Amino acid sequence: MKVKINDETKDYRTVWLSGKTVKMINQGLLPHKFEIHETRNYKETAKAIMNMTVRGAGAIGVAGAFGMAQAALEFQGEELGEFLEYVENAAIILKNTRPTAVNLFHAIDRCISVIKMGSDVEECRKLAVQEAQSIANEDVEASKKIGEYGKELIKDGFGILTHCNAGALAFIDYGTALSPIRFAHYEGKNIFVFIDETRPRCQGSRLTAWELYQEGIRHAVIADNAAGLFMRKGEIQMVIVGADRIAANGDIANKIGTYEKAVLAKENHIPFYVAAPLMTFDIKCRRGDEIPIEERSTDEVLCIWGVDKNGQFTKIRIAPIFSKARNPAFDITPAKYIHGIITERGIVTPPFEKSIHKLLRGN
Repeated sequence: MKVKINDETKDYRTVWLSGKTVKMINQGLLPHKFEIHETRNYKETAKAIMNMTVRGAGAIGVAGAFGMAQAALEFQGEELGEFLEYVENAAIILKNTRPTAVNLFHAIDRCISVIKMGSDVEECRKLAVQEAQSIANEDVEASKKIGEYGKELIKDGFGILTHCNAGALAFIDYGTALSPIRFAHYEGKNIFVFIDETRPRCQGSRLTAWELYQEGIRHAVIADNAAGLFMRKGEIQMVIVGADRIAANGDIANKIGTYEKAVLAKENHIPFYVAAPLMTFDIKCRRGDEIPIEERSTDEVLCIWGVDKNGQFTKIRIAPIFSKARNPAFDITPAKYIHGIITERGIVTPPFEKSIHKLLRGN
């Protein structure tokens, strides 16, 4: 992705492996500070996933794969059985960081399967690193293809609503929901993006706005409950969101608030698209009700983080001290509200049970 630093534009991936160190853009500091966070071992990488230093379905999948590579590289010894026990324990720790996004589980399982093909510890180490890098490269290529397919849906003059951050920060490069927007912009289409702030962590106002600024794409941040007004006024022609898990019937889990945007879009006759790679599909999950929904700290709802006049990050309580909160991080959008799912193999449309099955078979 393009990042402007001191009047110079550089290209960055969201997360990458350098030797035994995983490096990642610290998303908790954006948009006020750009910093590369380094994790020296798989437990530090697991912590970065859990506390959302790195976030987004694709990005945590790749971070999990790099964590598996770290576990393989940091193991001390040459006994194969002990090595396999070590990396399998690492897999459990990494999987227990975030429960909803299936990319994390797919990536870790892929690494485990490949590692077990090795005949000795040294070969297993090489296989772990190769597979993790392959997952990262596949993520980038999938994001690019999603953009190329999705840009054809975007007409000149469109107003587009997006929710949360499904950009390069969430999927290594290009993104999912933001990838078609990027490619439409590269073609010179006149577009305008409405960015839901996406409470409580404000990934829209903090991260999506930052990404679109880097690209020079026109946009405005709106309050989460303002989308309906702009739909009724005719300023929004389509909605594109990402997904953290897609069930076999086409139901999706995505950032909390996605469901209500889908309902609003249908009421206003606006097409609602989901952009996601094959790694986000969970064919074992029959419907959305089976997807585990993460509940995060209530502080995210009861407090807000910001930068004060001295440039210091500060947490401020906004709710009464005696009030409690509920903080589900995701919700389920039923397939009936979804116009199509943009993937690296094309756009699948209803009936989703048939089209998804065909997609994943590679037909």
